[in-house]
Amino acid sequence: MNKDAFFDSLATKRVVITGAASGIGLATAKRFVAEGAKVVILDINKEAIQATLSENPGIFAGFSVDVSNAEQVNEIFNKIVEKMEGVDIFIANAGISVRANFLDISPEQWNKVIDINLTGVFYTSQAAAKLMIQQNAGVILMTASTNGITGHPYYADYNASKAGVNLLAKTMALELAPTIRVNTICPGYVLTPMQKAEYTPEMLEQVNAGIPLKRHALPEEIAALYAFLASDQAAYITGQNISIDGGELA
Repeated sequence: MNKDAFFDSLATKRVVITGAASGIGLATAKRFVAEGAKVVILDINKEAIQATLSENPGIFAGFSVDVSNAEQVNEIFNKIVEKMEGVDIFIANAGISVRANFLDISPEQWNKVIDINLTGVFYTSQAAAKLMIQQNAGVILMTASTNGITGHPYYADYNASKAGVNLLAKTMALELAPTIRVNTICPGYVLTPMQKAEYTPEMLEQVNAGIPLKRHALPEEIAALYAFLASDQAAYITGQNISIDGGELA
């Protein structure tokens, strides 16, 4: 690596983020826009995409896509190439969770969670990697979870999907090195709209009591880690599952 480029900014980078109309994805999109990057956001919710673009004019473009649909993914990446001529940084962030007892998880729920959280990461990351191989450079980052590292009750399907993402990333890092770096971020509890929808205020307080730092992470804190890992300052980091959990796993 050129030492003179060690502290290059992200200003010239072309960034694509899935699940970027809310929560961690939106915070990450805003962070990369602030860094001067050209950002394209992807989300399954068309209305949310339009609202996000309206409220954040710095975002370059946005498209609606079902990440679990390989044909849609390929079509969208063709559109992205038309608009930006390539992708330097890809962040696979789209995901869902449904709180349910293991014995109550239906085949339909299991398949939906796995399709979006794991298969969707595979489809989109593969599409991005093919472009990056042609460019001879790139960074792929994924939102996994501490749930993919240790067991958590009531999220068997989610846990399994995130564990899969962690090992998918490690395998990709081995196969795609040295051209493409691949890492996952494993957040603990993050105060996102999805978290607020699943947990009552009392449940949130109970969770906070068990975290050494006594609070949920802010989406912006996860976004800051994404910005670092995408930058030249993290040029020697690949194949890692990096936890950001307020000390919970400790």
